Amino acid sequence: MFWSRWVPSNSAVWDQLHDLHGEMNRVLDQWGDRGRGFLGMASFPAVNVWEDADALELESELPGLEMNDLEIYVTGHNQLTLKGERKPPALEKAQAHRQERGFGSFVRTVVLPVAIDENKIDARLEHGVLHLRLPKHEAAKPRKIEIKA
Repeated sequence: MFWSRWVPSNSAVWDQLHDLHGEMNRVLDQWGDRGRGFLGMASFPAVNVWEDADALELESELPGLEMNDLEIYVTGHNQLTLKGERKPPALEKAQAHRQERGFGSFVRTVVLPVAIDENKIDARLEHGVLHLRLPKHEAAKPRKIEIKA
């Protein structure tokens, strides 16, 4: 039997669709996670980060994960990586009809706005929400400079 690749009769349409696909990827890359979130394609896990005078606070919703399913790394004083795996439920005598929650391994790296002291991080996982307190590195804290007359 002779195998050949199928080529649509109107390849110009397929070329235009391919170009559209590339253009959409370019636009989404410019918008970053904000654009992907708008289209329901946000990075998992989603994180909220805020800052006070002494530390950064990070929260991330990780339903169904236990602490042993999650790894947290700090690199270069300002990059935080969350790595883990959300396992699917075991269905022995049941049939799934809808699966909207994603399962599997994930890695999410967040570039933090200031350097942090990785030796003083406080991490808690409560009710499926990860809470991190990331104390600022001394070099990142503002210092008042005394003016001499």
